[in-house]
Amino acid sequence: MYTQFFGNFLLNKHLITPTQLMDAIQNKKNIHLKLGVLAIHNGYMTAEEVEQVHFKQTQIDKRFGEIAIEEGFLNKQQVEELLHTQTPDYLLLSQILVDNGYLSMEQFQNAMLEYQSLYELTELDFSHEQSNKVNALIREFYEFDELNDENLREMLYCYITLLFNTIIRFVGDDFTPYPIIKIGAYPINWCVSQKIAGDFSLHTALDMDESTLISFASRYVGENYTSNNEYVRSSMEDFINLNNGLFAVNISNDYSKSLILQPPLTENDVLFVPKAPLYYIPIQFTFGTVNVMFVI
Repeated sequence: MYTQFFGNFLLNKHLITPTQLMDAIQNKKNIHLKLGVLAIHNGYMTAEEVEQVHFKQTQIDKRFGEIAIEEGFLNKQQVEELLHTQTPDYLLLSQILVDNGYLSMEQFQNAMLEYQSLYELTELDFSHEQSNKVNALIREFYEFDELNDENLREMLYCYITLLFNTIIRFVGDDFTPYPIIKIGAYPINWCVSQKIAGDFSLHTALDMDESTLISFASRYVGENYTSNNEYVRSSMEDFINLNNGLFAVNISNDYSKSLILQPPLTENDVLFVPKAPLYYIPIQFTFGTVNVMFVI
């Protein structure tokens, strides 16, 4: 999940544009990570040293590792270690941004160090997505200071974290989340929603345009839907019911609270005016934007 939030971090720093980010996310699975990016990530080389090696490669036909050893930037053991390093997904994203000229090597280095420092992340965290660090990142990114009930805030963080993980697991990781927005009413395009009742109430929903709806449902069930039909809509209802069912189980186990899920509902082209403040999180996929909404 660090990859998704790192992309948003670069956007907030105005280092890249949303179009450039989506282009990189869409193509990150088709590239091979270069040794120079890994060397910067591990703190073995600076951006300036990597650029020196790249310049040398334009003059002589040698591998990056060979030149780096000759120049004294790396030793053989470090090169071997980097060649067998598990590739953090966010580095693939960074590699494309650098290769496409959207980001310089120095900008990548500075942004990576600032991102790690801001969220107190280590190389191990990046490789294994430590759950406690992911939770801390989400709490830093999404704030609910206006909510006085600490337990309620905790459950909202649990819901957001679970939803992102469910999306990554069943739909894909080619997205970046944006900051949360609080409004009083929302014009629905195609929306699947579900109310959660019991020891506390939460109205959850996913809204998107029709083409995004078709793409999301297709990925979720592993089909290639070409039109918006009952199978698409039932697939979306199944997705939100699955996520909220897992949420109810987690809340029962962690907080000893009982929740009841009402049947999912699909609506189109209406104005949603809740009785309480509405929060929504835009999630930009390569195939469209999904707005995650909830009313407490």
